Amino acid sequence: MTADGVYVYAILRAGTALPKDAAGVGSPPATLRTIRQGRLDAVISDAPPQLRARRRDLLAHQDLLMRLSDEGPVLPMRFGMVAPDEETILQQLAAAESAHGATLHQLAGRIEINVKALPAQNALAALVAEEKNVRQLREAARRHPGYEASVRLGEAIAAALTRRAAAAGRRILRELEPRAHAVAAGPEVPGCALNISFLVDHSATDTFLTTARNFAQAHRDHVELRLAGPLPCYSFVSSAALPVPVSVGGE
Repeated sequence: MTADGVYVYAILRAGTALPKDAAGVGSPPATLRTIRQGRLDAVISDAPPQLRARRRDLLAHQDLLMRLSDEGPVLPMRFGMVAPDEETILQQLAAAESAHGATLHQLAGRIEINVKALPAQNALAALVAEEKNVRQLREAARRHPGYEASVRLGEAIAAALTRRAAAAGRRILRELEPRAHAVAAGPEVPGCALNISFLVDHSATDTFLTTARNFAQAHRDHVELRLAGPLPCYSFVSSAALPVPVSVGGE
């Protein structure tokens, strides 16, 4: 253990095997180990000195979580979760053993897929054809060009793109929600009409993604869908599920 503390990757059911040749964050990659409290294991390593959110470490963290999910359900920790020592982790595991066990049961055999809905790009022709107000403003700007006419047209286009993306986002949510065990709203993202994560069975991942992609293709003049997954189930784990993260910076 180092003076920099103990880096925490995940909470697992006790006895879950670590993937062969798996390693942690840092350069060189930290050696992984588990500590046990009752029915739970925590996957940890010594925390690298001067931990920062470097791309290689972010990828190493997420890759480990996905490999762990092949062995059983995982309560994933966000990048940068560091405890002062192992005893602190064991105490927190003991205090939340029942809650963590219930969450692991919910996550067993499931992954997270994130869906973001944004205004459609390169859809001006469809927008003009389908939005009477935009069409009228464009014709007016052509007849009487000027700054104010351009501003009004630009504002109308932006509002219509946002409205159409939001409506499509509501439709895709209605279509995908019955295919998931749970949904979790993500934080607001500038320019994004919808940011939702879905808890999906491993076995249903391909069907779920195909449904979303087919919707995106059919509604490409209304919305751009960005799909991310399979992902560790970050959105379905309580934010109180272990240590407070240290401050980490970028490269």
